[in-house]
Amino acid sequence: MIPLSVLDLAPVAANSTIADSFAASKALARHTEALGYHRYWLAEHHNMPGIASAATSLLISHLAAATSRIRLGAGGIMLPNHSPLVIAEQFGTLATLYPNRIDLGLGRAPGSDQATARALHRHKTETEAQFPADIAELQQYFGPAKPDQLVQAVPGQNLNVPLWILGSSLYGAQLAAQLGLPYAFASHFAPAMMRQAAALYRQHFKPSAQLDKPYLMLALNVFAADTATEAKRLFSSLQQQFVNLVRGTPGLLPAPVDNMDSIWQPHEKAYVQSALACSVVGDAATVKQGISDFIAEHQPDELMLTSMMHDPAARQTSYGIAAELISG
Repeated sequence: MIPLSVLDLAPVAANSTIADSFAASKALARHTEALGYHRYWLAEHHNMPGIASAATSLLISHLAAATSRIRLGAGGIMLPNHSPLVIAEQFGTLATLYPNRIDLGLGRAPGSDQATARALHRHKTETEAQFPADIAELQQYFGPAKPDQLVQAVPGQNLNVPLWILGSSLYGAQLAAQLGLPYAFASHFAPAMMRQAAALYRQHFKPSAQLDKPYLMLALNVFAADTATEAKRLFSSLQQQFVNLVRGTPGLLPAPVDNMDSIWQPHEKAYVQSALACSVVGDAATVKQGISDFIAEHQPDELMLTSMMHDPAARQTSYGIAAELISG
């Protein structure tokens, strides 16, 4: 069995608070560590009421302090929003506090709407086109200091924090292959180019100091429950969230419903089903078979499971069902 990992978007459920979200993430990190999951990532999003992981490095530190073995990381940091030096210092601090447990996944999108991106950038002139140069700068800050290096990351220098490239298109696959870095594809919400990106990454991979052969991680929505009916009901929270994004009305993660047909329009249903095509929903037997089939078909080196559920207890149950594959 390949490693199974966790992607947590720190959901803020309807009728709950951000403090509740952080408490649920802390409990989930401890739970999944005990179950044998390999790594636990949080993602940078801004101006989204239903996602509480905007200050990603702070939340990583909070969860790392509450656990002892599981790797913690960003999946990812949206690098155009930040100075590479600041990110090197943040993740150098994390790597010093929690040695050999920190990952840094990097994306080139803002992780927000355009107005929020302008607020984040302030007067910066950097664009997504500078993503490769920013990565090179990060690598310099995490490597040995050069004799003529005027600016160092303190902490950060010579810590060799593992970098990952994230993507939902062919660009990230090409860049990860060129740089010889591990690649994580966002198949949990943008599966359209998954096969092509995976093939491109593997075909053109060039070994690097960090990695000698391709390492591909795919993401999969998993909603497991005692019955198929309950799993389908739990899945409706994520489906509603995507409908709200289509309508331009993002909010807190909705409570589940018994019937989505009373909520979405036909074109919205088609979009959501396409975006969430990489999802396994059902009882224990169905979910375990679905995960195994996905791995057999796509051959990732690692699989990252995500479960945007309204009820934290149900989310823990879902990861517990999937974890039977680890021990099995």
